[in-house]
Amino acid sequence: MALESNHIYQYSLLNALMAGVSSSGIPVSTLLTKGNQGLGTFVLMNGELLLLDGTCYQLLAEGKIRIASPDDQVPYCAVTQFVPEHTFPHITLSQKSSIDSVLSDWNPHSKNLFISYRITGSFAALKCRTVKGQEYEGQPLSELGQSQFVAEYEDVRGTVVGFRSPESWQGFSVAGEHMHFIDEEKRFGGHVLEL
Repeated sequence: MALESNHIYQYSLLNALMAGVSSSGIPVSTLLTKGNQGLGTFVLMNGELLLLDGTCYQLLAEGKIRIASPDDQVPYCAVTQFVPEHTFPHITLSQKSSIDSVLSDWNPHSKNLFISYRITGSFAALKCRTVKGQEYEGQPLSELGQSQFVAEYEDVRGTVVGFRSPESWQGFSVAGEHMHFIDEEKRFGGHVLEL
């Protein structure tokens, strides 16, 4: 059963991933009943998850993308039935922190809210990372970051799916901005480090 519009469903905790807990989870088929937009990861933290318009993508290391199968397991995700309440056409985001300014201008209390958003357009530069997956069960996310795949893209069109969580909720979810990107042709993407 899909959630009410813009309510957020989260499976597991960021702290669980940080501790390396990722050997099982909910199937993608269940995730798809919760909403049409989201992000997360797959079993053993093998790549990044991006849910866009009801299609679940696995963003793999070296920038490859596949459509996830209904049986793929998801140990962590945040998902919503995304229905835009506000749009900001033709804005320029010079860096990742620009999103903070846009949201704060829209709602001065936004730093204390859980917010899902989508950014579609042209990006002069994006830096993304993709985790390659655990080398052994229980390997913590901090170790995986040492061998992550990092790519820089220039003059690219695509979509960023993002969630903002209050700083005080770090560990429950990713505090601040958590964003995944996919290019317009669905050829490459990853977890956004810089834009």
